[in-house]
Amino acid sequence: MHTLVLGAGYSGYHIVEQALQMGAVTATRRDRATMSELNALGARVVVFDGVLQQDLRQELASATHLISSVPPGRQSPLNDPVLSLLSTLDRGELPALQWVGYLSTIGVYGDHSGAWVDEQTPCQSQQMRSLLRLEAEEAWRNLGHRWNIPIAILRLSGIYGPGRNALINALDGRTRLVIKPDQVFNRIHVGDLATATLLAASEQFDGVVNVTDDTPAPIQDVVHYAYDLLGRAHPPVQPFASAEMSDMARSFYSENKRVSNRLSKTVLRMRYRYPSYREGLRALHEQMESA
Repeated sequence: MHTLVLGAGYSGYHIVEQALQMGAVTATRRDRATMSELNALGARVVVFDGVLQQDLRQELASATHLISSVPPGRQSPLNDPVLSLLSTLDRGELPALQWVGYLSTIGVYGDHSGAWVDEQTPCQSQQMRSLLRLEAEEAWRNLGHRWNIPIAILRLSGIYGPGRNALINALDGRTRLVIKPDQVFNRIHVGDLATATLLAASEQFDGVVNVTDDTPAPIQDVVHYAYDLLGRAHPPVQPFASAEMSDMARSFYSENKRVSNRLSKTVLRMRYRYPSYREGLRALHEQMESA
């Protein structure tokens, strides 16, 4: 198994870390200056800045599994640099390729007034970033049909994990507790994200699957739990209606839904190590305490 992770940022790094237990791994970064941490894991790292260099061409020729965590540009028309790259290649230039995974987002579902949604629920987001994600998903599916290869669309919820979580925000004084009544969010620990992605690769899953925790929860529950673990007094509350927020931040509160992960458990046989924010934050707190 030779896994090629295109766009090995935060999520991609953790996918690389787990994929190395299954075989050879190549990862891409835009800048050579950031390659050392992936090299230290044991991965081969090459540059991908939108241009196909010879070393990446060679890696594509031997890759059996390809995972893209590169998002599309934020403005229409669709600009997905990985799709643009692959569209220049013939299927014969990737002779070993068996499966492709694309990391998307549960944001494509849009607002469902707090109701449960699954992979069969209509996608009705009005946010440009989510509409572009839907367009990218369709383009990836079309690539799969053209190349006669399974394409997994993994829709991810809000990602947290080492270095990126409510505990760090509290310690750094960056917590903003903005509360909107009845608003909930799903989350996914980056370790579970990586596990689910590689299960999909192993199963050569073809289709859409949600990768998210069991427990949609209000933001205040997560923040309060983090502060309790740290033994700190809870931060002040800012009502959503009067809070000063960027348009991007405010847009996340405009969509309310509870996302089901049942399909990932049945089809991928995924067992979430962190089924809620509680298990995830406890583990992160223990890691911080032992460091």
